[in-house]
Amino acid sequence: MRKVILDVDTGIDDALAIAYATASPEIELLGVTTTYGMAPVDCSARNTLLVLEQLQCDVPVFRGAEQPLVRTRQYSGTFHGMDGLGNVAQSEPKRTVSGMHAVDFIIEQVRKHGRDLTLVTTAPLTNLALAIQKAPDIVGRIGRVVTMGGAVATPGNVTKFAEANIIIDPHAAQNVFSSELPLTLVGLDVTRKTVLRQEAVERWREKNTPCSTFFADFTEYYIQAYKVNHPYLKGCALHDPLAVGVAAHPDLVNTIPMYIQVDLEADALGRTTEDLHRKSPGGPNTNVCMEVDAERFVSRFLSRVDQAFSR
Repeated sequence: MRKVILDVDTGIDDALAIAYATASPEIELLGVTTTYGMAPVDCSARNTLLVLEQLQCDVPVFRGAEQPLVRTRQYSGTFHGMDGLGNVAQSEPKRTVSGMHAVDFIIEQVRKHGRDLTLVTTAPLTNLALAIQKAPDIVGRIGRVVTMGGAVATPGNVTKFAEANIIIDPHAAQNVFSSELPLTLVGLDVTRKTVLRQEAVERWREKNTPCSTFFADFTEYYIQAYKVNHPYLKGCALHDPLAVGVAAHPDLVNTIPMYIQVDLEADALGRTTEDLHRKSPGGPNTNVCMEVDAERFVSRFLSRVDQAFSR
Protein backbone atom coordinates (compact mmCIF):
# COMPACT_ATOMS: atom_id res chain seq x y z
CA MET A 1 0.00 0.00 0.00
CA ARG A 2 1.39 3.41 -1.02
CA LYS A 3 1.17 6.34 1.37
CA VAL A 4 -0.24 9.21 -0.69
CA ILE A 5 -0.98 12.91 -0.37
CA LEU A 6 -3.24 14.47 -3.00
CA ASP A 7 -2.58 18.13 -3.81
CA VAL A 8 -5.69 19.44 -5.57
CA ASP A 9 -7.66 22.47 -6.72
CA THR A 10 -11.03 20.68 -6.69
CA GLY A 11 -12.12 20.97 -9.70
CA ILE A 12 -14.40 18.34 -11.29
CA ASP A 13 -11.67 15.97 -12.42
CA ASP A 14 -9.93 16.47 -9.06
CA ALA A 15 -13.15 15.28 -7.42
CA LEU A 16 -13.12 12.20 -9.63
CA ALA A 17 -9.47 11.64 -8.69
CA ILE A 18 -10.32 11.86 -5.00
CA ALA A 19 -13.08 9.28 -5.43
CA TYR A 20 -10.69 6.97 -7.26
CA ALA A 21 -8.01 7.34 -4.59
CA THR A 22 -10.37 6.65 -1.68
CA ALA A 23 -11.60 3.47 -3.37
CA SER A 24 -8.15 2.12 -4.30
CA PRO A 25 -6.82 -0.54 -1.91
CA GLU A 26 -3.29 0.20 -3.16
CA ILE A 27 -3.47 3.71 -1.64
CA GLU A 28 -3.38 4.91 1.95
CA LEU A 29 -4.59 8.49 1.63
CA LEU A 30 -2.86 10.49 4.37
CA GLY A 31 -4.45 13.84 3.56
CA VAL A 32 -5.61 16.19 0.83
CA THR A 33 -3.93 19.56 0.38
CA THR A 34 -5.74 22.28 -1.53
CA THR A 35 -4.83 25.36 -3.50
CA TYR A 36 -6.40 27.83 -5.93
CA GLY A 37 -6.66 26.76 -9.58
CA MET A 38 -9.99 26.00 -11.16
CA ALA A 39 -11.54 28.19 -8.45
CA PRO A 40 -10.28 30.21 -5.45
CA VAL A 41 -8.67 28.22 -2.66
CA ASP A 42 -11.66 28.61 -0.33
CA CYS A 43 -13.82 26.95 -2.99
CA SER A 44 -11.34 24.15 -3.58
CA ALA A 45 -11.10 23.45 0.16
CA ARG A 46 -14.90 23.50 0.52
CA ASN A 47 -15.33 21.27 -2.53
CA THR A 48 -12.80 18.78 -1.22
CA LEU A 49 -14.59 18.53 2.11
CA LEU A 50 -17.95 18.08 0.37
CA VAL A 51 -16.59 15.37 -1.93
CA LEU A 52 -14.99 13.46 0.96
CA GLU A 53 -18.20 13.80 2.96
CA GLN A 54 -20.21 12.22 0.15
CA LEU A 55 -17.59 9.46 -0.12
CA GLN A 56 -17.82 8.87 3.67
CA CYS A 57 -14.09 9.43 4.00
CA ASP A 58 -12.71 11.51 6.87
CA VAL A 59 -9.10 12.08 5.78
CA PRO A 60 -7.88 15.56 6.79
CA VAL A 61 -7.97 18.51 4.38
CA PHE A 62 -5.43 21.34 4.42
CA ARG A 63 -5.82 24.81 2.92
CA GLY A 64 -2.82 26.00 0.92
CA ALA A 65 -1.66 28.72 -1.45
CA GLU A 66 -4.09 31.45 -2.44
CA GLN A 67 -2.33 32.74 -5.56
CA PRO A 68 0.54 32.06 -7.97
CA LEU A 69 4.09 33.01 -7.07
CA VAL A 70 4.19 35.82 -9.64
CA ARG A 71 1.14 35.94 -11.88
CA THR A 72 -2.42 37.07 -11.10
CA ARG A 73 -5.09 34.35 -11.20
CA GLN A 74 -8.48 34.87 -12.85
CA TYR A 75 -11.31 32.35 -13.10
CA SER A 76 -13.39 31.72 -16.22
CA GLY A 77 -15.62 28.88 -15.00
CA THR A 78 -15.76 27.43 -18.52
CA PHE A 79 -15.03 23.81 -17.64
CA HIS A 80 -15.67 23.64 -13.89
CA GLY A 81 -18.16 26.41 -13.13
CA MET A 82 -17.37 29.39 -10.97
CA ASP A 83 -17.37 27.28 -7.80
CA GLY A 84 -15.23 24.50 -9.27
CA LEU A 85 -17.97 21.84 -9.13
CA GLY A 86 -20.26 22.85 -11.98
CA ASN A 87 -22.25 25.24 -9.76
CA VAL A 88 -24.19 22.31 -8.28
CA ALA A 89 -22.89 22.19 -4.68
CA GLN A 90 -25.60 23.90 -2.63
CA SER A 91 -24.72 22.74 0.90
CA GLU A 92 -21.81 23.47 3.21
CA PRO A 93 -19.56 20.67 4.52
CA LYS A 94 -19.94 19.48 8.09
CA ARG A 95 -16.17 19.35 8.63
CA THR A 96 -13.64 22.17 8.42
CA VAL A 97 -10.07 22.26 7.16
CA SER A 98 -7.17 21.47 9.46
CA GLY A 99 -5.44 24.32 11.23
CA MET A 100 -2.11 23.32 9.65
CA HIS A 101 -1.16 24.95 6.35
CA ALA A 102 -0.93 22.62 3.35
CA VAL A 103 2.74 23.43 2.80
CA ASP A 104 3.60 22.49 6.39
CA PHE A 105 1.64 19.24 6.12
CA ILE A 106 3.56 18.25 2.98
CA ILE A 107 6.88 18.97 4.71
CA GLU A 108 5.85 17.10 7.87
CA GLN A 109 4.73 14.01 5.98
CA VAL A 110 7.81 13.87 3.74
CA ARG A 111 10.04 14.01 6.81
CA LYS A 112 7.94 11.37 8.54
CA HIS A 113 7.51 8.84 5.72
CA GLY A 114 10.41 9.58 3.37
CA ARG A 115 10.68 7.15 0.46
CA ASP A 116 7.37 5.54 1.36
CA LEU A 117 5.48 8.72 0.42
CA THR A 118 4.03 9.59 -2.98
CA LEU A 119 2.75 13.11 -3.62
CA VAL A 120 0.17 13.31 -6.40
CA THR A 121 -0.42 16.85 -7.68
CA THR A 122 -3.44 17.65 -9.83
CA ALA A 123 -3.29 21.43 -9.41
CA PRO A 124 -0.89 24.32 -10.02
CA LEU A 125 2.41 23.49 -8.37
CA THR A 126 2.46 26.41 -5.95
CA ASN A 127 2.12 24.38 -2.74
CA LEU A 128 4.98 22.09 -3.72
CA ALA A 129 7.20 24.99 -4.84
CA LEU A 130 6.61 26.73 -1.52
CA ALA A 131 7.36 23.51 0.38
CA ILE A 132 10.69 23.15 -1.45
CA GLN A 133 11.50 26.79 -0.74
CA LYS A 134 10.73 26.40 2.96
CA ALA A 135 12.33 22.98 3.45
CA PRO A 136 14.82 22.12 0.68
CA ASP A 137 15.70 18.85 2.41
CA ILE A 138 12.43 17.24 1.29
CA VAL A 139 13.74 17.03 -2.29
CA GLY A 140 16.08 14.17 -1.39
CA ARG A 141 13.67 12.43 0.95
CA ILE A 142 10.35 11.96 -0.87
CA GLY A 143 9.71 8.70 -2.68
CA ARG A 144 7.88 9.96 -5.75
CA VAL A 145 6.00 12.95 -7.15
CA VAL A 146 3.33 12.25 -9.78
CA THR A 147 2.22 15.47 -11.45
CA MET A 148 -0.76 15.97 -13.72
CA GLY A 149 0.38 18.77 -15.97
CA GLY A 150 2.14 19.76 -19.12
CA ALA A 151 2.01 18.94 -22.80
CA VAL A 152 5.33 17.75 -24.19
CA ALA A 153 4.50 16.29 -27.61
CA THR A 154 0.93 17.50 -28.00
CA PRO A 155 -0.81 20.90 -28.08
CA GLY A 156 -1.79 22.61 -24.85
CA ASN A 157 -5.34 23.12 -23.63
CA VAL A 158 -5.02 26.79 -22.65
CA THR A 159 -2.68 28.02 -25.37
CA LYS A 160 -1.22 26.13 -28.31
CA PHE A 161 1.72 25.28 -26.06
CA ALA A 162 0.53 25.24 -22.45
CA GLU A 163 -1.56 23.02 -20.20
CA ALA A 164 -3.69 24.63 -17.48
CA ASN A 165 -1.93 23.52 -14.28
CA ILE A 166 1.44 24.65 -15.62
CA ILE A 167 0.46 28.01 -17.12
CA ILE A 168 -1.53 29.07 -14.05
CA ASP A 169 1.75 29.18 -12.10
CA PRO A 170 4.62 28.60 -14.53
CA HIS A 171 7.20 30.00 -12.10
CA ALA A 172 6.24 27.44 -9.45
CA ALA A 173 6.33 24.71 -12.09
CA GLN A 174 9.81 25.72 -13.23
CA ASN A 175 11.01 25.74 -9.62
CA VAL A 176 9.66 22.22 -9.14
CA PHE A 177 11.15 20.85 -12.38
CA SER A 178 14.54 22.36 -11.61
CA SER A 179 14.58 20.90 -8.09
CA GLU A 180 15.62 17.31 -8.97
CA LEU A 181 12.57 15.82 -7.29
CA PRO A 182 11.72 12.27 -8.50
CA LEU A 183 9.04 13.45 -10.95
CA THR A 184 6.63 11.56 -13.18
CA LEU A 185 4.76 13.88 -15.56
CA VAL A 186 1.24 12.77 -16.47
CA GLY A 187 0.43 15.31 -19.14
CA LEU A 188 -1.98 15.85 -21.99
CA ASP A 189 0.12 13.44 -24.03
CA VAL A 190 -1.67 10.62 -22.18
CA THR A 191 -4.64 12.13 -20.33
CA ARG A 192 -6.47 13.04 -23.55
CA LYS A 193 -6.48 9.33 -24.37
CA THR A 194 -8.46 8.46 -21.21
CA VAL A 195 -12.05 9.53 -21.72
CA LEU A 196 -15.20 9.27 -19.60
CA ARG A 197 -18.32 8.76 -21.73
CA GLN A 198 -21.85 10.00 -21.16
CA GLU A 199 -23.05 6.44 -20.56
CA ALA A 200 -20.99 6.19 -17.38
CA VAL A 201 -22.63 9.29 -15.93
CA GLU A 202 -26.06 7.88 -16.80
CA ARG A 203 -25.20 4.69 -14.87
CA TRP A 204 -24.23 6.82 -11.86
CA ARG A 205 -27.67 8.47 -12.03
CA GLU A 206 -29.35 5.08 -12.17
CA LYS A 207 -27.65 4.13 -8.91
CA ASN A 208 -29.65 6.99 -7.36
CA THR A 209 -27.55 7.32 -4.21
CA PRO A 210 -26.77 10.80 -2.83
CA CYS A 211 -23.11 10.30 -3.72
CA SER A 212 -23.63 8.98 -7.25
CA THR A 213 -26.17 11.71 -8.02
CA PHE A 214 -23.84 14.44 -6.72
CA PHE A 215 -20.99 13.18 -8.90
CA ALA A 216 -23.27 12.74 -11.91
CA ASP A 217 -24.51 16.32 -11.63
CA PHE A 218 -21.13 18.01 -11.70
CA THR A 219 -19.60 15.56 -14.17
CA GLU A 220 -22.48 16.29 -16.54
CA TYR A 221 -21.43 19.95 -16.47
CA TYR A 222 -17.89 18.89 -17.41
CA ILE A 223 -19.03 16.68 -20.28
CA GLN A 224 -21.22 19.45 -21.68
CA ALA A 225 -18.23 21.83 -21.60
CA TYR A 226 -16.21 19.27 -23.52
CA LYS A 227 -18.97 18.92 -26.12
CA VAL A 228 -18.60 22.62 -26.85
CA ASN A 229 -14.82 22.94 -26.62
CA HIS A 230 -13.46 19.48 -27.52
CA PRO A 231 -16.30 17.63 -29.31
CA TYR A 232 -13.88 15.21 -31.02
CA LEU A 233 -13.17 13.49 -27.67
CA LYS A 234 -16.82 12.35 -27.31
CA GLY A 235 -16.60 12.65 -23.54
CA CYS A 236 -14.41 14.33 -20.92
CA ALA A 237 -10.74 13.61 -20.32
CA LEU A 238 -9.83 11.92 -17.04
CA HIS A 239 -6.78 14.12 -16.48
CA ASP A 240 -6.50 14.02 -12.69
CA PRO A 241 -7.76 10.46 -12.12
CA LEU A 242 -5.02 9.20 -14.43
CA ALA A 243 -2.38 10.74 -12.16
CA VAL A 244 -3.83 8.73 -9.26
CA GLY A 245 -3.89 5.67 -11.51
CA VAL A 246 -0.21 6.07 -12.38
CA ALA A 247 0.69 6.50 -8.70
CA ALA A 248 -1.07 3.24 -7.85
CA HIS A 249 -0.15 1.32 -11.01
CA PRO A 250 2.98 2.66 -12.74
CA ASP A 251 2.71 -0.03 -15.40
CA LEU A 252 -0.32 1.74 -16.88
CA VAL A 253 2.05 4.02 -18.76
CA ASN A 254 5.26 3.99 -20.74
CA THR A 255 7.61 6.83 -19.89
CA ILE A 256 10.61 8.53 -21.46
CA PRO A 257 13.22 10.20 -19.22
CA MET A 258 13.73 13.84 -20.18
CA TYR A 259 15.09 17.03 -18.70
CA ILE A 260 11.93 19.15 -18.67
CA GLN A 261 11.93 22.90 -18.35
CA VAL A 262 9.03 25.37 -18.27
CA ASP A 263 9.18 28.35 -20.60
CA LEU A 264 8.67 31.69 -18.88
CA GLU A 265 8.90 33.86 -22.00
CA ALA A 266 5.68 35.63 -22.93
CA ASP A 267 5.33 34.07 -26.39
CA ALA A 268 5.54 30.49 -25.06
CA LEU A 269 4.57 30.88 -21.42
CA GLY A 270 3.94 27.60 -19.65
CA ARG A 271 5.30 25.35 -22.38
CA THR A 272 6.84 22.15 -21.01
CA THR A 273 9.70 21.18 -23.26
CA GLU A 274 12.80 19.02 -23.22
CA ASP A 275 16.02 20.92 -22.67
CA LEU A 276 18.45 18.97 -24.86
CA HIS A 277 21.42 21.04 -23.73
CA ARG A 278 20.90 20.73 -19.97
CA LYS A 279 23.43 18.56 -18.19
CA SER A 280 22.68 17.27 -14.69
CA PRO A 281 24.73 14.91 -12.52
CA GLY A 282 21.55 12.97 -11.82
CA GLY A 283 20.52 12.73 -15.46
CA PRO A 284 17.05 13.61 -16.76
CA ASN A 285 14.77 15.17 -14.14
CA THR A 286 11.41 13.76 -15.23
CA ASN A 287 9.84 10.54 -16.43
CA VAL A 288 7.38 11.79 -19.04
CA CYS A 289 4.34 9.60 -19.73
CA MET A 290 3.99 9.13 -23.49
CA GLU A 291 1.78 6.02 -23.82
CA VAL A 292 -1.07 4.74 -21.67
CA ASP A 293 -3.18 1.58 -21.50
CA ALA A 294 -6.34 3.67 -21.65
CA GLU A 295 -8.79 0.77 -21.76
CA ARG A 296 -7.35 -0.88 -18.65
CA PHE A 297 -7.21 2.42 -16.78
CA VAL A 298 -10.77 3.54 -17.60
CA SER A 299 -12.17 0.10 -16.76
CA ARG A 300 -10.43 0.10 -13.37
CA PHE A 301 -11.45 3.70 -12.68
CA LEU A 302 -15.12 2.97 -13.35
CA SER A 303 -15.04 -0.16 -11.22
CA ARG A 304 -13.44 1.65 -8.29
CA VAL A 305 -15.72 4.69 -8.32
CA ASP A 306 -18.74 2.40 -8.54
CA GLN A 307 -17.56 0.90 -5.26
CA ALA A 308 -17.08 4.35 -3.78
CA PHE A 309 -20.59 5.43 -4.76
CA SER A 310 -22.11 2.32 -3.16
CA ARG A 311 -20.81 2.89 0.38
